[in-house]
Amino acid sequence: MITWMQRHKKYLIITIWISTIAFVGAGFVGWGQYSYGDKAGAVAKVGDIEITHGQLQKSYSKLYSQYNEMFQGKFDEEQAKMFGLQKQAMDQLSNQALVLNLAISYDLRVSDVELLEELTSQEYFFKDGVFNKAIYKETLSRNNFSIREYENDLRKQLLIQKTLKLLAIYSTKNEDKIIPTAVSIADKIKYKLLDDQNIPIDSSDTVLKQYWEKNQQNFMSEVSYELKYIKQEFLSKEYNNTKISEYYSQNKNHFRNIDGKILDLKSAREKVIFELNAKATKRMALRGYSTYKKGKLKGLEIKTITISQSNNQFNQEIFEKITQLSFSSAYLKPLKMGDEYFSFELLKINPSIVKTFEQAKISVLPLFIKEQKRKKLLELANNSFEDFEGRTSDFIKVTDAMMLSDISLIQAKEFLAQVFNTQMKKGSISLEDGTIIIYNILEQKMLDSKNEKEDSIIQIKNAMFNEGLIKNLQNKYNTKIFLEGM
Repeated sequence: MITWMQRHKKYLIITIWISTIAFVGAGFVGWGQYSYGDKAGAVAKVGDIEITHGQLQKSYSKLYSQYNEMFQGKFDEEQAKMFGLQKQAMDQLSNQALVLNLAISYDLRVSDVELLEELTSQEYFFKDGVFNKAIYKETLSRNNFSIREYENDLRKQLLIQKTLKLLAIYSTKNEDKIIPTAVSIADKIKYKLLDDQNIPIDSSDTVLKQYWEKNQQNFMSEVSYELKYIKQEFLSKEYNNTKISEYYSQNKNHFRNIDGKILDLKSAREKVIFELNAKATKRMALRGYSTYKKGKLKGLEIKTITISQSNNQFNQEIFEKITQLSFSSAYLKPLKMGDEYFSFELLKINPSIVKTFEQAKISVLPLFIKEQKRKKLLELANNSFEDFEGRTSDFIKVTDAMMLSDISLIQAKEFLAQVFNTQMKKGSISLEDGTIIIYNILEQKMLDSKNEKEDSIIQIKNAMFNEGLIKNLQNKYNTKIFLEGM
């Protein structure tokens, strides 16, 4: 029985798959530069659901706060980069968006009554034991949320919960008997972390060139596109009161305050003028495109540029559309970036070719060093795990990562997950960050399981089901990431 459980213990790691609680209270932590997508602030699109810059920032901020709490206030930006917090935040939002797409496909909704019931049950908006609207507004304002934004987010989270409840998971009697025993297995482990910081590597040009010659096809130049383009800048025109009043009357729903109420004409005047100018800019861009194609363009400068994936002054969506141009269809209608419009004509496509050694060297060097260090680190591990000096843990379970205090929590969790899933008494474990831990299981015993939760098996099966659900939805709904480096 113990051997079977050792082999299957990867299913005993309970993970948080989708966050379904709206977040209030984290400060904002910034990072990097962005390449925006088809709409202002959009960093990704999953099916029909857009992920905005603001949503990503808040997701990142929440994760950062959670890690900082685990590290007792000593977590910083360097560690955030090492742990891939930005990708974690994007993955979390992408998973949520996939489920929202599924909900929409089945026409699921969250009613105003359901929203109000959830909202008025959130205790951080309570005063004297009941929901208080003044505290609600003050708390949201302090955390840079508008009421409309927060309630839209809460509605999405409730919709995710509703969708997942329709896919309920149940346990059998036998499973309920197995789980308390399985999570009670504890090992006493001797272990040692190996890293590649002090491993010397010969990276002379002679050695690098040999590596490049064997892997030339991995070092190709980018396809580049030579283009002509015209830009239509945002117009700033004067409008009389009649024009402004007419447009406001026809489009009142566009102009609302943070509480969702329609603004009066006086309060909305600047927004009305902005929309009128935006529409005039688009019309002018279309007119310029038409006259450019006919060779009769006047008043706009025609510029020439060469762009590629890594050398692109436009956004990712524009680049993708440029890659679809051909010489039989060489013109691209006006595309919006920010408040401006750009029209393009394809002149030439420069195909991808093998880079020379000098051109490729800057890319070859880090890959070669990483590969060689990894190879030597594995050799060191294979020659060391039979007899090594290391730390010895107390009897620990798969969930006791915090007890391995001499390595990071992330490393400890990954290490224990693999150790408790192997039948090898001694050996080495390769971690995602490139380090290797050699280990020797000295003893094993069963701990008292009386306090294990009865619903553990449900959590495990849910985690397994959710993982499969996400993979299925990823195949069904297209995901576009507009953020560089993701």
